[in-house]
Amino acid sequence: MGSPEGRFHFAIDRGGTFTDVFAQCPGGHVRVLKLLSEDPANYVDAPTEGIRRILEQEGGMLLPRDRPLDTSRIASIRMGTTVATNALLERQGEPVALLVTRGFRDLLHVGTQAREDLFDLAVPMPEVLYKEVLEVDERVVLYRGEPGAGTPVKGCTGDLLEVQQPVDLGGLRGKLEGLLSRGIRSLAVVLMHSYTWAQHEHQVGALARELGFTHVSLSSEVMPMVRIVPRGHTACADAYLTPAIRRYVQGFCQGFQGQLKDVQVLFMRSDGGLAPMDSFNGSRAVLSGPAGGVVGYSATTYRAEGGQPVIGFDMGGTSTDVSRYAGEFEHVFEASTAGVTLQAPQLDINTVAAGGGSRLFFRSGLFVVGPESAGAHPGPACYRKGGPVTVTDANLVLGRLLPASFPCIFGPGEDQPLSAEASRKALEAVATEVNSFLTNGPCVASPLSLEEVAMGFVRVANEAMCRPIRALTQARGHDPSAHVLACFGGAGGQHACAIARALGMDTVHIHRHSGLLSALGLALADVVHEAQEPCSLPYAPETFVQLDQRLSRLEEQCVEALRTQGFPRSQVSTESFLHLRYQGTDCALMVSAHQHPATAHSPRAGDFGAAFVERYMREFGFVIPERPVVVDNVRVRGTGRSSLHLEDTPKTQTGPPRVDKVTQCYFEGGYQETPVYLLGELGYGHKFQGPCLIIDSNSTILVEPGCQAEVTEAGDIRISVGAEAPSTVGAQLDPIHLSIFSHRFMSIAEQMGRILQRTAISTNIKERLDFSCALFGPDGGLVSNAPHIPVHLGAMQETVQFQIQHLGADLHPGDVLLSNHPSAGGSHLPDLTVITPVFWPGQMRPVFYVASRGHHADIGGITPGSMPPHSTSLQQEGAVFLSFKLVQGGVFQEEAVTEALRAPGKITGCSGTRNLHDNLSDLRAQVAANQKGIQLVGELIGQYGLDVVQAYMGHIQANAELAVRDMLRAFGTSRQAKGLPLEVSAEDHMDDGSPVRLRVQINLSQGSAVFDFSGTGPEVFGNLNAPRAITLSALIYCLRCLVGRDIPLNQGCLTPVRVVIPKGSILDPSPEAAVVGGNVLTSQRVVDVILGAFGACAASQGCMNNVTLGNAHMGYYETVAGGAGAGPGWHGRSGVHSHMTNTRITDPEILESRGRAWCPWPKLTDPEGWPHGESGWEDIRTRVSWGRVLPPHTRWRGLRGPAGPCPTSGVAPAALGLSRAGQRLRVPQSPGGCVREGPHNKRVIKSPCSRSDQPCSRSVLVCLSTRRRIAPVSALGGH
Repeated sequence: MGSPEGRFHFAIDRGGTFTDVFAQCPGGHVRVLKLLSEDPANYVDAPTEGIRRILEQEGGMLLPRDRPLDTSRIASIRMGTTVATNALLERQGEPVALLVTRGFRDLLHVGTQAREDLFDLAVPMPEVLYKEVLEVDERVVLYRGEPGAGTPVKGCTGDLLEVQQPVDLGGLRGKLEGLLSRGIRSLAVVLMHSYTWAQHEHQVGALARELGFTHVSLSSEVMPMVRIVPRGHTACADAYLTPAIRRYVQGFCQGFQGQLKDVQVLFMRSDGGLAPMDSFNGSRAVLSGPAGGVVGYSATTYRAEGGQPVIGFDMGGTSTDVSRYAGEFEHVFEASTAGVTLQAPQLDINTVAAGGGSRLFFRSGLFVVGPESAGAHPGPACYRKGGPVTVTDANLVLGRLLPASFPCIFGPGEDQPLSAEASRKALEAVATEVNSFLTNGPCVASPLSLEEVAMGFVRVANEAMCRPIRALTQARGHDPSAHVLACFGGAGGQHACAIARALGMDTVHIHRHSGLLSALGLALADVVHEAQEPCSLPYAPETFVQLDQRLSRLEEQCVEALRTQGFPRSQVSTESFLHLRYQGTDCALMVSAHQHPATAHSPRAGDFGAAFVERYMREFGFVIPERPVVVDNVRVRGTGRSSLHLEDTPKTQTGPPRVDKVTQCYFEGGYQETPVYLLGELGYGHKFQGPCLIIDSNSTILVEPGCQAEVTEAGDIRISVGAEAPSTVGAQLDPIHLSIFSHRFMSIAEQMGRILQRTAISTNIKERLDFSCALFGPDGGLVSNAPHIPVHLGAMQETVQFQIQHLGADLHPGDVLLSNHPSAGGSHLPDLTVITPVFWPGQMRPVFYVASRGHHADIGGITPGSMPPHSTSLQQEGAVFLSFKLVQGGVFQEEAVTEALRAPGKITGCSGTRNLHDNLSDLRAQVAANQKGIQLVGELIGQYGLDVVQAYMGHIQANAELAVRDMLRAFGTSRQAKGLPLEVSAEDHMDDGSPVRLRVQINLSQGSAVFDFSGTGPEVFGNLNAPRAITLSALIYCLRCLVGRDIPLNQGCLTPVRVVIPKGSILDPSPEAAVVGGNVLTSQRVVDVILGAFGACAASQGCMNNVTLGNAHMGYYETVAGGAGAGPGWHGRSGVHSHMTNTRITDPEILESRGRAWCPWPKLTDPEGWPHGESGWEDIRTRVSWGRVLPPHTRWRGLRGPAGPCPTSGVAPAALGLSRAGQRLRVPQSPGGCVREGPHNKRVIKSPCSRSDQPCSRSVLVCLSTRRRIAPVSALGGH
């Protein structure tokens, strides 16, 4: 908006540590200020204090802190704040009660049921934000027109719904009064299908406000989008955070005369737009601070560099944020912060736990940076408060930070300068560990100087920060070298040149206010108002008029909202979006048609269809033209354009820049004289050759050797980054490069996974993430495996090595292999592994391999889903591929693989694949993921050479081996110190009584062990047999868990162990044995006996708890969470996947919207077992019905049957799994099996749990019911 003459415009970024103030003063000149966000001895509120200081400096008069400030000279205040973020991180929000549809009380506790850290046995999960839960007696379901259904109502999406139970407001009133009496004043209301029919939520909200609740967040208003789990989390976050924001805003206003009524006060939201303070709510505030930085560099660097795409690099004390801008903001509509999933538009900002305060470690021969941080207190060692050694200390030791350029605010009295001596002393302790390893370790090498150690840690930190940038660019089809690096934040200037060089970028752009760029972004940001509503229409000519009408209505809302804020229509622009997806898929894209004008075959608002197809092809590499497109949401973003103009830049300088001093900085090869310049003395035209330092009061910029810096006409610093010198790395082990290669190898596996997820079409891979990708050495040994699905970890290595041995010389360039046979390293048949051997010029044999394993929803067999409960032979479980050339000579063998997938139909009682299209699409996606891995390894070879890359593949495996040997020695030493034998054992039983026995003999001197499964039961005439590869996967998973810290996950983990598995047992069955249950059940029992032998934790639920329902035409599959075992110092965890699986559960609104079933969310029960009395069942007996008159067979594989799990010390056996059926739920049934559901049947499934002498984990209940009997069994498998 226009700036009234003689008035101030303030833009303030209130961060966790510092508050930055950017002020445009009367006359147009700029003042900037940085002060501590918390300084209670001197002021109450940092933003108010910053405004006071600038008004005082500009006005030349004293303004007492204890008096409200005069606002007559203030035109506007814009603020970004971490108040919401900090409250979420520290769990310091408002006490909240969740009101949810009856039967869903544990909806948000279970969430997606996936755990965040695969290898943390304690399973730390974020606490839910609500303090209490009330179940609301109400139920709305999608209308199916079945006999007995009530009169339908029409939702705002156009869907018809049935109100099965109106809200019981009378019963709810008393419960709400009880909440008030217990001090709860904020509510989150989350009811099923309220995104389309919100009347019940409105009724509940009206009653709550009538009773005196001060804040009520209705999920239908906070974010009206389908998927009740993320919508529920978002509503809870809104109720939890908004009162805290309101209190802060009120307190801020009290520092000014008239409570700022005559001042435009705007707050930055997570989407990069400003909003009035009365509409600034918690769910939109979590990225308020970082969003300002993105707006800042988009409005400065992007324009200054002529529209070249920009990567934002914001390096702070504990973490680094990276983002991308290429002419428009990139938004995501579902993201997690502090363990809470928020379903709201947010700028796509990726964070890595590497910052100036990241701690430095040397572990088992590996340089490690973070994720632990020194924090603000005690801070890095140089802060003089006894803190640990950090990245900041390494930079200080290298001379890249000058203590004299920092204020004297350190030490116990906060009156001393930074201490380089403290940094050197702290780093010397780590250097001693490094040199001890180098001189006494497996590969003897010369010791490193202190500076070389510091340089090594900086290089590893740089590589850690490159990973999210590669994920933001390469993994999405963008070339990082085509971008400019926009560097801001206090610590980024020291690393910018090195990171740009590593990514092949030519230019680094550092704004003259880079230390306050978030505040500058606030000054330049536009005011935004958005309107959105759900939709359920096909994108087709017959609906275009409706879509135009809805978009026009939302546009009017946005324009009117901005008009009331003082924007004339000429300053308001709108952009329309449709949230589109292919029918039958879950992947929706929010697309704008601003680059696709309307045609005769599109809505008047634009050709959204063309925009969708273009974006889908760019994102995923394919389109599905035969599938119709549907609209999930309509959205309009209105923008009131800011007219703030900044002061012109510094004058042109003709003379050379003045050198303030010359210091010594350490670079590769030693110390170099490094001139120091003061940014405030520089002007347009000044140029500098690296190395040099450019310093101002807020940041230090390092221009590295080979780079050249110049001051632009705008007064910014542009650095031309010289090409990286040819690599001189040799094949001999170097701990610094070992750490760098570890990051690069892991990044390659991660990017393969992102490509596979992007290009796959099936829900199993794209949404449930049931896949793994990995890189293998020339011998087929695992080099790097991204943390995907644990049961795939060791098995994929067996698959690759089998193919090498089986095919021998019959491997040629252009070949891609397909395999799933248990004898060839397969886990079970639906897990199809695609392997690509990679040849290199001058090499006769493959120089490395890449592979991807994905779970296919159906590959034939006796039941849909290829997960039959009673299979007795492998051929009943689907198509079998021992060694199949999926691509030969570069040609995809579609005809041959189609024939193989249909082959099971030739077997009596079996069918070929029931979903050939998805099989072929997902196989192509796996081939594409492999190609990405090949490309990235090829780039690595081009940089370092083939011999070096192959050598480091071996070194990284040796490093994992060393970590496991250290763990085994530590375990054996601990037992020996207690007078205990070096042999440990454990035993568990399958539900048919088959034992799983393990003896582990530790060799203390070698750090090795023998894992002997002799005595394990023989192969069974059923499908609980587990291929040998599954036991190896379980073992590598357990070893990684027992190590207890991040290590490279590869073949080296298994090198120190010898595994004895009796032939013909359930852990190494015959080639034709049925194995589908071994993958989902026996694998978990193997993990339990391994961890039990080491006394690591109590046994888990012991199964993946598969539930499959369906008939000959469709199927539905879920894995139900259960209990994770307790361990030393922690209780067990309820309602979470454990050990060998970590897939997500289908959101209940998605499940019901597809007509599969109506069912309540899994319910947690007490460790003692079933709820007491019939009333206990009422919590889960919400009506459940198949919507298409499809009462299926039900198959349940969730055991811990009669024997129960093996206990560990002080831990009692867990509650068992159970299935009950019948109209009154009184008929118990075997926890594993297949049944035909009768009319009006209900089925309750209770997953196993694990518990100790302390409350630790609870079972999960699922209730299903059917209305009519129909047709054959169906199943849909899980890994």
